[in-house]
Amino acid sequence: MCHLFAMSGGAERIEATFWLLDAPDNPRTQTRRPPDGAGLGVFAEDGTPQVSRQAIRSRADTAFAREAQQVTSTTFVAHVRHASTGRVDDANTHPFLQDGRIFAHNGVVEGLDKLDAELGPARAGVVGNTDSERYFALVTREIAARDGDVGEGITAAVNWIAENLPLYSINMVLATPRELWALRYPDTNGLHVLQRAPGGRNQRHLDHASPFSEIRVRSVDLRTRPAVVVESERMDEDPRWRLMASGELLHVAPDLSVTSRLVLAGPPSHALDLDDLRPEAAASQTAAVPDIQIPA
Repeated sequence: MCHLFAMSGGAERIEATFWLLDAPDNPRTQTRRPPDGAGLGVFAEDGTPQVSRQAIRSRADTAFAREAQQVTSTTFVAHVRHASTGRVDDANTHPFLQDGRIFAHNGVVEGLDKLDAELGPARAGVVGNTDSERYFALVTREIAARDGDVGEGITAAVNWIAENLPLYSINMVLATPRELWALRYPDTNGLHVLQRAPGGRNQRHLDHASPFSEIRVRSVDLRTRPAVVVESERMDEDPRWRLMASGELLHVAPDLSVTSRLVLAGPPSHALDLDDLRPEAAASQTAAVPDIQIPA
C-alpha cells in the first residue's frame, strides 16, 4: 500500500538521508507490487517548501527513488505511491504543495464529481487528477476560511468528506516549516506515531526501514536530538510506537509537544471496504507482508 512518512525536529534543523525505494536486488522488492511514484518534501532554511517527486512507469524510472537523498529540514514528508485514482505521472505523485504546506495521503476517496462541485473555484489549484490532491485542496480552502487555523481547517474538511463521500481511508500528513499534523480515519489503514527521545531506545542515531514498504531513513543528528515520527507502519522495534485512534488528529508543535484530539466520531456515512474498490484501488491499499511484531 502507499507509505506515508513524516518527521519533525521542531525548531531545530536536522540532516537526514532518505532512500524512497529499496535496492533492486533486495528480496523484499520481488514480492510486492511495484510502486507508481515516490516523493520527498522538505523546507529550506527560510521556510520555502521544496518537493522532489517522480512517477515510476518502469524500472528505468526508479533511479531517483533508489538514490540516497540527503536533505536538511525542520519537518519532512515522504511518500511512496501505489496509484488508486489518477494517471501514473509526476503531477499525481505525492507529496503535494499548496499555500506553502506539504501534504500526502494514503487511502481512497470516491464521489469526485461531488467533491469538485464542493471545491468550486478552489478546484482550479488542482494540477493532477487524484482524489488526494482534491482532498488537499479542500483542506487548504477550509484553512483559509478559518484565518489560517490549520487544525480547524483539517477538521472541517475531513468532516465534510466523512459525511458526504464514499471513502476507504483518508489518512494524511501535513507539514509546515515548524509544525506537523497527522490524521487517521477510519481504522482501515494504520498510522503510527513515535515520540523519540535523543538517541531513541538504544542511544543511537535514527535508522528506520519499513518492514514491508520501501522507505528507509537515517539521521545521525537524532543521536543527540529529539524528534517525532509518523509512519504508516512501525519501522523499528521501539515499544513506544503508538497506533493512532480512528478519527484522531495529531499536532506536533515547534517545541515538539504533541497534542491529539478526536475530530471524527463513528464510521463514515459511506464507508467502503476492499470489495467495493476497483481492482487497482484495492491493490493500492493492500500490504504485501504482515507488520512486524513489537515486543511488550
